[in-house]
Amino acid sequence: MEDGGQKLKRVRDRLGLRYRDVEQASLIIAERQQSDEFVIALSRLADIENKGTVPTVYRLYSLCVIYRLDMAEVLQWYGVHIQQMAADAAAIPIERTHLIGLTTPDHGSLQVPLSLDPGLNLTKTTFLSRWIQKWGSLPLMLLNGLDLKNHRYAFIGLDDWWMYPIMHPGSLILIDESKRKIASGGWTTEFDRPIFFLEHRDGYACSWCNLQDGNLILQPHPSAQEAPMVFDYPNEIDVIGQVTGVAMILGPARQRGTRS
Repeated sequence: MEDGGQKLKRVRDRLGLRYRDVEQASLIIAERQQSDEFVIALSRLADIENKGTVPTVYRLYSLCVIYRLDMAEVLQWYGVHIQQMAADAAAIPIERTHLIGLTTPDHGSLQVPLSLDPGLNLTKTTFLSRWIQKWGSLPLMLLNGLDLKNHRYAFIGLDDWWMYPIMHPGSLILIDESKRKIASGGWTTEFDRPIFFLEHRDGYACSWCNLQDGNLILQPHPSAQEAPMVFDYPNEIDVIGQVTGVAMILGPARQRGTRS
């Protein structure tokens, strides 16, 4: 298998450039950048191509400019995958609140809905994956670490206050279909407790759950001021998956509709 230096040599040969041509071109770049770090001497280029020497970031920049190459692609030749930066960063915890500046155009994409069925009722909690009419590709490098094959989307209805304030009406949620087992414990706060997305005879629900004597009990947040719902499981209700992500707009709570 070719290493990075051999691939660079093949590109140079294809362009018909000699060592001297590359050196002279790098001198122009170094002058423009006002740094000798960008210069690629004849002997250094030979080492890069034939001895596996890894070029500095400055020389790599010069080579990409001279050869008209995408620098992110050339970095991959050396085993550096820019599109994995966000996923790798997510694996390294930082205690302090901080901005995220990991943005790389055209690297990493996610299929997202571009249009919805016009019959969709946004006042009710909905399984969006069944209402999608068209999907498009959107670069979202921050989601590169997710196993998107096991995830689906759902929308918390504008009149659904069941899990408020943990999940506001109008929230977009991410569901992991591989996590469907109802646990009886293992959490210490309401934020640790698993929330599940479910389908029952009257529609969909997003809720904490208890499984007792063949009955699945949907437990609302205390602030919802609702009574738990009980279903014969699995005859009357299906667990689609566990909620693993939520996007919602924070602000003054929208006025609840009048209950009959």
